[in-house]
Amino acid sequence: MQLQSVGIIGAGAWGTALATVARRAGRDVLLWAHEPETISAINDSHRNEVFLPGVALDPAIEATGRFNEVATCDLLLMVRPRQHLRAIAGELKPYVREGQPFLICAKGIEQATGRLMSQIAAELLPAAAIAVLSGPSFAADVARGLPAAVTLATGEEELGRELSHALSSPPFRGYWSGDVLGAEIGGAVKNVYAIAAGIVVGKELGESAKAGLVTRSFAEMARFAVALGGKLETLIGLSGLGDLVLTCGSPKSRNMSLGVALGEGMSAEEALSGRLTVTEGVATARAMVEIAQVRGIELPIAEAVHAVITGQTSVDAAIESLLSRPLRSEL
Repeated sequence: MQLQSVGIIGAGAWGTALATVARRAGRDVLLWAHEPETISAINDSHRNEVFLPGVALDPAIEATGRFNEVATCDLLLMVRPRQHLRAIAGELKPYVREGQPFLICAKGIEQATGRLMSQIAAELLPAAAIAVLSGPSFAADVARGLPAAVTLATGEEELGRELSHALSSPPFRGYWSGDVLGAEIGGAVKNVYAIAAGIVVGKELGESAKAGLVTRSFAEMARFAVALGGKLETLIGLSGLGDLVLTCGSPKSRNMSLGVALGEGMSAEEALSGRLTVTEGVATARAMVEIAQVRGIELPIAEAVHAVITGQTSVDAAIESLLSRPLRSEL
């Protein structure tokens, strides 16, 4: 399989950063953007100051607003947020070729159905070969060429190898995995726990509290993923524990910064107003809670985050509830 040309759907911070990744790996890159001004900026000044300020782009990276053009590429990267997947898949379906790799690089669970993006894409684009990219990677770090490592998950090992070779370069390493569900669940649900970690920081509860919270969050996300068919060893890797450590450790995380604002006393509505980018943990928390209720999965931290976001309880009451839970074995 020759994966020389890479079409990236979504020119936000992460999509633009992945364009730099593909270009460093020697690929021809075409970036689809919704906003005409973003297309012009990338093509004319080789920058995307709205979503990824301060990063000069390789002049060989081109942008377009036409799906039929980006679909001609050997490899497609889906970077638009979860809520746009169905509409974009409908636009792409007439152009997707049999076996064409479709790599999902956005994270989230569909609220209405509780389905993962890989499951939706497989249904709507039956000709495509579906894969998932997940792992600890801030767009600004990746775009600057700082070292990063991610998981490339697909049911076909040969495709995983091809994707890794197509996108990897010395600063960016892609490790392939056969556990698509586990990789995608880890990448999605860690956003919920990043909000919880941010609340701990915003409330100034200390580093010990934060370490305990993150550790118990990992236990929850692993329990959730395994219940849905993922593998525990995947959650211990880059797309689970690695991503959790990153997003719970830096205010650069959109989700953690939301939690910090909540911990400092802002309402969710106040904290979310004016944001250019999507804070996926908000919708994912609701989806997790609904799935957990149906399947009988115990997720006290995720439930507390959802209750705070929706105004069902206060931050202080949520913390008190978690600290008052019955003592039990850690394992």
